[in-house]
Amino acid sequence: MTQELIIDNADFALPAALPAEMLAAEPSGADLVAAERAAAAFLSALGVELSGEGLSETPARMAKAYAELFDPKPLRLTTFPNTEGYDELVIAREIPFRTVCEHHLLPFSGVAQVGYLPGERILGLSKLARLVEYFAARPQTQERLTKQVADYLHESVRARGAGVVMQAEHTCMTLRGVRAVGSKTVTSALLGTLREDQRSRTEFFALAGLPA
Repeated sequence: MTQELIIDNADFALPAALPAEMLAAEPSGADLVAAERAAAAFLSALGVELSGEGLSETPARMAKAYAELFDPKPLRLTTFPNTEGYDELVIAREIPFRTVCEHHLLPFSGVAQVGYLPGERILGLSKLARLVEYFAARPQTQERLTKQVADYLHESVRARGAGVVMQAEHTCMTLRGVRAVGSKTVTSALLGTLREDQRSRTEFFALAGLPA
């Protein structure tokens, strides 16, 4: 029988087994009027003149843009009984994502490789990308984002093993500070069998197209 694990923005209810910090990450909703006023004050404080035609609507656009970045769609994860007893890796490669660094509120974006070893149930394939999209829709660190996706697969979907590797370019590194243009940050999270068994771990990295 098909089952759905549903996360609604108004009632962010994850299983109790998941880390508490995942609950705290859910946005509480956007007040665009207040956000526009704050954006105008922020830009003015930085010496940006907003009276010109090109910039007069910038605070409103800025508020809407960040509201869009911080607005996750309700997550509905369809699972199916693993009637065939499939016990090999399922991997979705090169999943694009974008989010905002919580330290500077500058974007970072890249690709994710997400895989799991099914247990009693299997997950609809598109839902691996949905998981990445969902947890990316808030101020983030790459390390936390990587672990949240892996934790959810391992705890909620009850996968025997879960693996996530993310590669991203951070504009807080490329546009400011060290200005390391072209640099990439790589993070990984391996849980269950993929962490404990060397052969499974090696297979995951090989199928994901990554060096072990």
